[in-house]
Amino acid sequence: MDRSQKAESVAFLNGVFSEAGAVVITRNLGMTVAQSTVLRNKIREAGATYKVAKNSLAKLAVAGTDYEGLGDLFTGPTAIAASADPVAAAKAVVEFAKTTDKIEIVGGAMGSQVLNEAGIRALATMPSLDELRGTLIGLIQAPATKIAQLTTAPAAKLARVFGAYAKEAA
Repeated sequence: MDRSQKAESVAFLNGVFSEAGAVVITRNLGMTVAQSTVLRNKIREAGATYKVAKNSLAKLAVAGTDYEGLGDLFTGPTAIAASADPVAAAKAVVEFAKTTDKIEIVGGAMGSQVLNEAGIRALATMPSLDELRGTLIGLIQAPATKIAQLTTAPAAKLARVFGAYAKEAA
């Protein structure tokens, strides 16, 4: 890797760290190409990125970002999963780690808060941003639905009463 490629790699990683809502650091322990492809596809489907990075370049890229505390985690064959949604990358990596022992979750961070493996696994159990939005919309719509039901209920009851009287009279 020549100097310009290294500078490009550092700039790319710096951009990833600057835009990420959460970062997960993994250690690859002899994954096959097929396993790596499956992992990359799962991470891409979740809306996250996955990059195998040279540790010295990753340490340079993390400098000056909220994720500076991750510098100590870059040892051995590491890779970085990052996403704007704080939960997406963690969910994808943890889900994949359940299927194989060829990947180790080293840790990660959410903003300046550095997380260990247990923290990443806990983060993966939280609902995603889209799930939270759906829940919030459901909560907002519920009162409007109840108000509509309450305003139409008296009229419906009255119609049933008149219907019952009409049947008796006939």
